[in-house]
Amino acid sequence: MKNIRLLLIISLLLSLGTLAVLIYQTNHQKRLIKEDLIEISDIKYGLFNVDEWRDIVSEIIAKKIDELEVQGKDKVILEKKIADFLKNVIHDFEKDYYDKNRDSFSGIIKNIGASAFDIFGSMKIRIPEFSKQIVEFLDDPENKKNLKAYITAKINEYAENTFSEVDYSAHNAVLKKYPWGDRPATIAGLRTLLNDFQEQSNLYKYILAVIAVLTAVFIFLSQVFSKMEFILLTLVCLLFLVLGLTLPMIEIDARISDFKISLLGEQINFQQQVIYYKSKSIIEVIQLMIQQGGFDLLMVGLLVFIFSVLFPLSKLITSVCMVLLPRMKSNKIALFLVYKTGKWSMADVMVVAIFMAYIGFSGILTEQLSQIEGLSSKVEVLTTNQSSIQIGFFAFTAFALLSLLLNKRSQKTLAP
Repeated sequence: MKNIRLLLIISLLLSLGTLAVLIYQTNHQKRLIKEDLIEISDIKYGLFNVDEWRDIVSEIIAKKIDELEVQGKDKVILEKKIADFLKNVIHDFEKDYYDKNRDSFSGIIKNIGASAFDIFGSMKIRIPEFSKQIVEFLDDPENKKNLKAYITAKINEYAENTFSEVDYSAHNAVLKKYPWGDRPATIAGLRTLLNDFQEQSNLYKYILAVIAVLTAVFIFLSQVFSKMEFILLTLVCLLFLVLGLTLPMIEIDARISDFKISLLGEQINFQQQVIYYKSKSIIEVIQLMIQQGGFDLLMVGLLVFIFSVLFPLSKLITSVCMVLLPRMKSNKIALFLVYKTGKWSMADVMVVAIFMAYIGFSGILTEQLSQIEGLSSKVEVLTTNQSSIQIGFFAFTAFALLSLLLNKRSQKTLAP
C-alpha cells in the first residue's frame, strides 16, 4: 500500500514538473506574441495616429476628385453657381474700385476711364465664358491629378506643422520580426498564432487543475505521511508556488473593438484599437516596485516579497529539513518558520486581493469604456474589456490551498 501511495505521489510530481515546463514555455511564447500584437495594435498607430488619418483623408479626397465628372444637368448647375459667384466678386470689386478712387484727382480720372471703356461691363458679359472654362478646367484629367497632388501636399504640410512626429521604432521592429510584411497582415498572422497558443494554455490549465484536485484529495484522505511522501508533496506545493510567482496573474486589456465614422460619404473603420494593456506576475510586480525608486513603493515591494515569497519558500524548505534532520525539530528558528510564519504569510490574502483587484479593474474599465460608446450619436463606437485572470492566479491559489491542507495533515510527521 505504501509503495502504491509513493508511486502515486511520484506520478503527480513528475506530471506537474513536465506540465510546469510546458506551461512556462507556452506562456513565454504567448507573451512575446501578445506583446508584439499589442504594440502594433496600439491606438497611437491607428485611431490616434495623424499619419493614418492623413492617408485616409488624402485617399478620400483623391477618390472624390476622380469621381468628379461634370456632365449634363450637373454641368449646367455648376456653371450657374460659378457664374453667380463671379458676378458677386466682380460687383464687389467694381464698387470697391470706384469708392477707392473717388477722393483723388487721379482716381477720378481712373473712374472716368473705367466707365468710358466699360471695363467691368465687359467682364460681366464674359462671365458665362469664364464659368464654362472653369468647369472644363476642373474636369480635365491632368488638372485633377495636379489638384490631388496639391491637396495632398497641403494636408501633409498642415499635419507636420500641427502634430508631433510619431515614433515608429518599436512598431517597425515588430514588423521586421515576422514574414508578413505590412501591419494588417502582421496583425492577422499574430492573432492566428496567439489563438493557437491560447488553446494550448487552456488545455494545460485544465490539466493543472486536475493535478491540484488529485493532490488535495490524496492529502485529505491521508492520516499520516512517511518522510518521503511528505518531501514529495512539499515539492508539489513548491512547483505550484514557483508557477504562481513567475506566471502572469491578471491581464488588463482595454480596447476599442470597433470605431466607425462617415467622412464625405465614405466609411472609416478602425478595429481592435488597444487603449491600455498590462500583464505581470508577482515577481515582476515586486521587481517593478523596487526599481521605481520611491520609498513607499520600495517598502511595499519588500513587504510583498517577504510575506508572499520569502515566508512561503522558507516554510517549505524548513519543513523538508525538519523531516530529514530530526534535530531541527527543536530548533526555535525552524519551529518559527514552520508554525508561526503561516500567520504572517500573505498567500491566502494575496489570492483574495488579486481576485478583488481583478473585479475592481474590470468594473472600472467596463464603466469607462461604456461612457466612450455614448460620446456621439454620429460616431459608432464599440468598446471591449478583455481583462482576464491568468494561469498564474490559479497556480498560486492551488499552492495556498494545498500548503494549508498539507500543514494541517502533517502535524504528526513534523512533531518533535
